[in-house]
Amino acid sequence: MRYYLIVGEASGDLHASHLMLSLKKQDTQAEFRFFGGDMMTAVGGTRVRHYKELAYMGFIPVLLHLPVILRNMKMCQQDILQWQPDVVILVDYPGFNLKIAKFVKAKTQIPVYYYISPKIWAWKEYRIKNIKRDVDELFSILPFEVDFFEKKHHYPIHYVGNPTAQEVREWQKEHHSSSLISSSKTIALLAGSRKQEIKDNLPAMIAATKHLAGNYDIVLAGAPSIERSYYEDFLRGSAVRLVENETYQLLSKATAALVTSGTATLETAMFRVPQVVCYETPIPQVIAFLKKHFLKVRYISLVNLIADKEVVPELVADTFSVENIRAHLEAVLPGGAARQLMLDGYEEVHRRLGESRAPDVAAQLICKLIIQKNN
Repeated sequence: MRYYLIVGEASGDLHASHLMLSLKKQDTQAEFRFFGGDMMTAVGGTRVRHYKELAYMGFIPVLLHLPVILRNMKMCQQDILQWQPDVVILVDYPGFNLKIAKFVKAKTQIPVYYYISPKIWAWKEYRIKNIKRDVDELFSILPFEVDFFEKKHHYPIHYVGNPTAQEVREWQKEHHSSSLISSSKTIALLAGSRKQEIKDNLPAMIAATKHLAGNYDIVLAGAPSIERSYYEDFLRGSAVRLVENETYQLLSKATAALVTSGTATLETAMFRVPQVVCYETPIPQVIAFLKKHFLKVRYISLVNLIADKEVVPELVADTFSVENIRAHLEAVLPGGAARQLMLDGYEEVHRRLGESRAPDVAAQLICKLIIQKNN
């Protein structure tokens, strides 16, 4: 069968590549065509566009690159029509993907499946109308999404397990050492996967750990989509080291971490590394007001959302400051008052995620559903 996949960032490339491998196990005749990255390319098939040509974040960057985004969207639509896949599989990235879903549903009979559902439970809940109309099957990787979609919105979905949890478990089985991370006293900095996130968060992370540089190795995990040169201005004059493509190696050795909210918070928890979530925002007082009165969920980090309680501190908007980051970090270092309580909380997160191998479960369901439709 023919599978057309669309991702918009590095994490989507990772998860989609594993899904493709699982689909190949289910369907030995599988053909792939995709908007994706290097990991998907390594699995095989035809890459139409690299996700780096899609990944724009924030109002101004999107506005500046709107002609490019629209050209890519038009190309994607026409490419799907021409190739006529058996299914279109969307992976996160809702701003782009939901528009593709609308087009495919309106212009074709091709089923649209969504792997890693849009986080509409946090914001833009109105998108549920689009999902109900345009998405045939939704595959969730977060257990709390089942109640949101099924009980609140009466839209049945498939919880397939969490691929991040599975990826960490598999990595831990295969790796026991790292060539680049040798210190047993390491503080990891995970400052985001986009340039704007790094610009907003990394300077404060560096400042908050400066006083610890004599006792700890301060190491920054470079994001796969960001060139080394971008980090150099931030790191100049600091004791912080940059490592690239070694995030899991870094977390496997880390004593504690400062993490920008996202998948990285869950990865850090899976490695059982105490962390402080840091997310700087513009006009923090206004954002704090909006978060309190309009955000649909109590937390921004996946760790707290899955646990349904505050396991890790979230320093966002008006609580984001060098002083607060420093204080919370010291509390989760060895001997700190909050360290053991956080580690205990991680065990509940592990329990709720379960042991399912998400790509395999999703691939089995996808193939079964396509066959049912064709019959």
